[in-house]
Amino acid sequence: MKTVQISLNSIDKVKSFVNDITKFDCDFDLVSGRYVIDAKSIMGIFSLDLSKPIDLNIHAEGAAEDVLAVLKPYMI
Repeated sequence: MKTVQISLNSIDKVKSFVNDITKFDCDFDLVSGRYVIDAKSIMGIFSLDLSKPIDLNIHAEGAAEDVLAVLKPYMI
């Protein structure tokens, strides 16, 4: 598992983020305080406080480099 901090501070950013990560077969969790939600759930993402950075846990075996390349625009 790899953890990175991301920022999703606009509706367009949330939509493009979900579209980008749904292309991967691995699991993604967003952690904000005590809340852990599925990062592929657009409704779940909107339930979080998006004004602050969010931790993204990536549960990928070998494709971590590919995932990080796609996530570059969202990473802090």
